Amino acid sequence: MPSRLSDSVSPYLRAHADQPVDWWPWGAEAFAEAARRDLPVLVSIGYATCHWCHVMARESFADPALAEYLNARFVAVKVDREEHPDVDASYLAAAGAFTDHLGWPLNAFATPDGRPFYAGTYSPPQPVGSHPSFRQVLEAVHDAWTERRDEVRANAAGIAGALAASAAPEPSPLPTREQLTVAVRDLAAQEDREFGGFGTAPKFPSVPALQFLLERGSTGDAEALALAERGLLAMADSPLRDPVEGGFFRYATQRDWGEPHYERMLTDNALLLQAFAAVGQLNGAAVMPLALGVAEFLIRSLQRPDGGFGSAQDSESPVDGVRSEGGYYALDAAARATQPQPAVDGKVLAGWNGLAIAALAQAGSLWQRPGWLVAARQAADHLLELHVLPDGRLVRASLDGEPSDAVATLEDHGLLATGLLRLATAVGEPRYARAALRLLDACLVPGGLPVAPGGADPVLAAAGVALPADPSEGAYPSGLSAIADAALLAHQLTGRAEYRAAAEAVVACFGQAALQRPLASGAMLAVAARLAEPSLQLVVTEADAATAPAAMAGLGRAWHRAGVVVVVQPEGRMRALAEAGLALLEHRPAQDGRATAYLCRDLVCALPTTDPEALADALGALR
Repeated sequence: MPSRLSDSVSPYLRAHADQPVDWWPWGAEAFAEAARRDLPVLVSIGYATCHWCHVMARESFADPALAEYLNARFVAVKVDREEHPDVDASYLAAAGAFTDHLGWPLNAFATPDGRPFYAGTYSPPQPVGSHPSFRQVLEAVHDAWTERRDEVRANAAGIAGALAASAAPEPSPLPTREQLTVAVRDLAAQEDREFGGFGTAPKFPSVPALQFLLERGSTGDAEALALAERGLLAMADSPLRDPVEGGFFRYATQRDWGEPHYERMLTDNALLLQAFAAVGQLNGAAVMPLALGVAEFLIRSLQRPDGGFGSAQDSESPVDGVRSEGGYYALDAAARATQPQPAVDGKVLAGWNGLAIAALAQAGSLWQRPGWLVAARQAADHLLELHVLPDGRLVRASLDGEPSDAVATLEDHGLLATGLLRLATAVGEPRYARAALRLLDACLVPGGLPVAPGGADPVLAAAGVALPADPSEGAYPSGLSAIADAALLAHQLTGRAEYRAAAEAVVACFGQAALQRPLASGAMLAVAARLAEPSLQLVVTEADAATAPAAMAGLGRAWHRAGVVVVVQPEGRMRALAEAGLALLEHRPAQDGRATAYLCRDLVCALPTTDPEALADALGALR
């Protein structure tokens, strides 16, 4: 049986290429085949470092007898949720009608026109208590398809209607500072005061919520700052952090952060690096060793030879020839040197790379780590060369230089635009700024919410099950949160009103709902927190980077406050960035050959100063 997955851009799909299941990749061809054979479609969704995906692959999809049954009665489609997040989001939303225990692998069943009618997660090879085996699930779905087709189609139509109805709500007033304070208290009520973090088990880092708390903490909310710091330090002192190689694991199965699931994700670690950088700005450099471990993990373990960052490092690896879940991570440095490292999913995702670029740019600038800035530049250069096509369209995913045909999402445009803007201002490179603004401009809709220029996935759109506007956040920002964050940052740097209008439009539609569930809406609330504060900018122009006093630059790099953007660059680079569209930096000369600070509100600046003490007093008055 020829494999349709062996040349996939996704390592997850390639891992299923030699199985006896007659897998199809996601696309219209699979659903056309299902229509031709009048069969339902199994849409099986996972990702390369998903432990239970590996387990189900070994237990069920590698079983010849089960595969024979499956191939005769279904068209089977394998989807990498990281390559097709919009597919995952739509089918996950549909699965919510059948189970509260959502996760991966997600096994959804759809009609030949792409409408889901049933879904579940991991199923064992044999029945366990009230949990049916996967064979029993397949038999029940086959029976429903052949004996109760009208009921199946009615189910599918109802789910499609519910998904289509999930349009953006009507705009509401933006969250106020008072409402954001209440959201902080709601998060405090969910804190695990014994072990840190939020909730019980399983326990996730919930970094977007921590970033919201840090934004509020930067404006003087002591409760928010203390809550964020306790969470970050508790995780850093727990089994969730790898003390040997740095980096944090995906989540813990125990309330005390014990028994982690050992995959290390690009998203989690990039966001944690950003969070540690914010803490470093707010409370000095005490977290620098933790940030160092995360940054070195990103560069050493996830960065590919072409410069792009892979998606994750696997939880499983052979230790002394025996495949083990987490066994490698139980070893010390000397023992690890004798073992093969866990595999890395080398798939390069545009948006996730944007997170890494932003994190390394921010932390590298704060702590003056040139190697981190070089790594960020290498990733940006790779993305601009391979993922941005000559006509300006963005490619979501690639592997070893081969691009995927997956549709680039709002997440990709927003996260990459933010990363490129952060990098442009950190290293003074105008082409990154121009590329970021082009990505952002492609998503703007006058008077409406931003949308990805490529539109919805064509199969989802044809089936009528594409989510019109999805604000849901998992371990990292939603596409809407990401594009709002990018737009607000661009407004701070350019002064263009349409950028702030885009950010406000997103938060006006989803901010009030985010206040009701702050733990699941941290990125949206972080943007709301910035919008609620005065729009402040600090420009520090150095006359000569080699001889300028370090005090002015250090004050600028160490200042973190919600609603603030800081740029520290030599005079020539300031001019180049201004010519690239960052109007904030126009006419900001170094006076009398000395480092000069310009403190601005809405791009209107007070008189410049060359006195570090005067700048420190001005910044202190804004705390």
